[in-house]
Amino acid sequence: MTVSPTPQGLALRGDLLDFGAQPGWAALEDPAVRYRPDHWLLIGPDGRIAGVQKEEPGPEYRREDHAGKLILPGFIDTHVHCPQLDVIGSYGTELLDWLNKYTFPAECRYADPAVARAGAGHFLDALLAHGTTTAVVFPTVHKVSAEALFEAARQRGMRLIAGKVLMDRHAPDGLRDDVAQAERDCIDLIDRWHGVDRLSYAVTVRFAPTSTPAQLAMAGALCKADASLYMQTHVAENRSEVEWVAQLFPTARSYLDVYAREGLLHPRAVLAHGIWLDAQDRRTLTNTGAQVAFCPSSNLFLGSGLFDWPAARGAGFAVSVASDVGGGTSLSIQRNLLDGYKVQAMGGHRLSAWAALHAATRGAAEALQLGDEIGSFDTGLLADVCVWDWARGPVAQARHAVARELHEKVFAWMSLSDERNLVRSFVAGRSAALPTVG
Repeated sequence: MTVSPTPQGLALRGDLLDFGAQPGWAALEDPAVRYRPDHWLLIGPDGRIAGVQKEEPGPEYRREDHAGKLILPGFIDTHVHCPQLDVIGSYGTELLDWLNKYTFPAECRYADPAVARAGAGHFLDALLAHGTTTAVVFPTVHKVSAEALFEAARQRGMRLIAGKVLMDRHAPDGLRDDVAQAERDCIDLIDRWHGVDRLSYAVTVRFAPTSTPAQLAMAGALCKADASLYMQTHVAENRSEVEWVAQLFPTARSYLDVYAREGLLHPRAVLAHGIWLDAQDRRTLTNTGAQVAFCPSSNLFLGSGLFDWPAARGAGFAVSVASDVGGGTSLSIQRNLLDGYKVQAMGGHRLSAWAALHAATRGAAEALQLGDEIGSFDTGLLADVCVWDWARGPVAQARHAVARELHEKVFAWMSLSDERNLVRSFVAGRSAALPTVG
């Protein structure tokens, strides 16, 4: 992937859609929705949004006319695994067997620096080709895999949150670390990468079963020492996993409590899945400011369960949306939002396009404490922006032609579009040359 600089301001014409606030759960007309058809999005030479206007911009802007196309903020994927592109679409297992049969063997290969570098570049280019410009990413236990991912993201100018995976037990040879060496590796990576350009470090606990109490305590100490660090892990994804955690940590009140006791829950903590939580767990998430990354495609594919999003909203903690590839079956955020709609429908709730898209743009940015950088078209934010075709192919085109009001039109787009609809992707105002998508 190559990135070309913007020598002057850039103006993009199209149908602009973003959010000024969090929309309601099911309201089809909502003042939080900002839809400005046939407008110009102005991007300054510094890569930041300079404004939105109806009239044609002046000569200080290079103009790209995408009239009749949809322009959105770049998507934010809050939970995804770099090395797992190699095992996407793997057949026939639930979570714990899937890890042992497919995931761990794939991750062992990332001890090789050449594999790690090639994998990181391929992965980030794939994200951009799907309209994702920011991601919270698991590499592997190998320090070199985190280094390769940070370097590749820096070259592309992407916003990336990642960190070396911590696993010192219940993992195969080649995927275990030890507490002392893992701590040294984390500190070195934090010193070299955290806060550099658009990169942030996440203390990355694979999940409670693969870390000893000593390693969890070390991870918690890192978080307590620097409040600007993120933390990412998995929680309460699968019933067998929850039962295993109860056996390994018999004094913990719940799976989530394992993390809470070590100081791993805080406003920059991202916990994937969160399906099998109770009311007290939800209160803990709210009180600590931690968020759950809802991974609908993965939850359905692995048969893990149905996340209760309305219960999360009722409790008051943030929910973002994630692909969780390779448990998830697509990097496309639209496909994951459609699966999210289906998961909520199974629980008797109808997820609006507004609530769904907000959770993958402004909502995710604010949950990551990045609302002053990305997630909307507010003036001064970095221009992570994607241009989309409203419809591709005869079925989607026919549906688009008869859509009446705005929500119907956008919901049909969310349901029927994917990476093939992506026209252009911009990272901080710079155009990303996208690989061809079949």
